[in-house]
Amino acid sequence: MKIILKEDIANLGYKDDIVEVKSGYGRNYLIPFGKAIIATPAALKQLAEDQRQRAHKLAKIKADAEALAASLEGVALTIGAKASANGTIFGSVNNIQIAEALEKLGHNIDRKIIIIKQPVKTLGSYVAIVKPHKEVSTEIPFEVVAE
Repeated sequence: MKIILKEDIANLGYKDDIVEVKSGYGRNYLIPFGKAIIATPAALKQLAEDQRQRAHKLAKIKADAEALAASLEGVALTIGAKASANGTIFGSVNNIQIAEALEKLGHNIDRKIIIIKQPVKTLGSYVAIVKPHKEVSTEIPFEVVAE
């Protein structure tokens, strides 16, 4: 079934994307929770009109995202964590801790746009990806050290 997304959904698509999903996923989860609508001809017409009217606003949003990505270039973080003698962390480092570390440096970043590809469970150097826009992303290196 074809649906129009009303918000960004990880591993599926971004707001206003037209995607194909299984009908159970669409009818039982996406549509009842207000995350999508069925892609009827009338809904597609409305989407086209909305996109036409929002074109200049989207350009500004993308420019702001590029400015944010440029401001994060060259930023390197150090995250402290409790660790055992062999370097294993008690727990793991996640996007919330990276958002807090960025906030201490003066960058107010929403934790939902920070992506860590692999689980961080040992001391060492890793990379987090900040994706403020679907076409803009930047990598932030961070090092996990023992407290």
